[in-house]
Amino acid sequence: MTLADKVTSLRLVLAPVFFVVYLLPGWLPSWSRVLTPATVPVLWVLFIISEITDLVDGKIARARHEVSDFGKLFDPFADTLVRITYFFCFVLDGVLPAVLLAVVLYREFGIQFLRVLMMKKGIAMGARWGGKIKAVTYMSAGVLALLAVSAARLELDKAFSLPVSLVFCFKLAAGLVFALSVLVAVLSFIDYVVLYQKAGKN
Repeated sequence: MTLADKVTSLRLVLAPVFFVVYLLPGWLPSWSRVLTPATVPVLWVLFIISEITDLVDGKIARARHEVSDFGKLFDPFADTLVRITYFFCFVLDGVLPAVLLAVVLYREFGIQFLRVLMMKKGIAMGARWGGKIKAVTYMSAGVLALLAVSAARLELDKAFSLPVSLVFCFKLAAGLVFALSVLVAVLSFIDYVVLYQKAGKN
């Protein structure tokens, strides 16, 4: 594996760690009063590292001239795994709607299938602009959802006695951005299908 691939593989490790930390208070209810607020900084660190590695692995590969067909497939696979992990956690908490996550799952599995079909044609389908825009909107929805979770776990509404609930505001914003990201994801999927059809004609 190249250095870029090793950076990418870090996300495969962080995804299950995020999942465990997120659900830990529910698994240890007797410790939940202490664990719940303590998970907030840990979740943010895991989230930020995951997103940073997504930004830098491609740059490392290009800078070191190590762009490979394996990397073109490994990077989006790692992205999908980590983002579906934290979206699933947010859906369990009721921060994001489950129906939108279902659309995301269908899209991501469809893309993975298309990549396999492209590989059979000898083409490693890397990220396209639609996919990159989708990644930004996914990340934005994740940030807002994690802000809603953080505000709830730190009980900020009670602490500051605000007239408008921070949890509600972040949750609403996260839902809207997530809906936008799903729309972008579907359009991106259509773009990949068109690309595949063109490859078949060629």
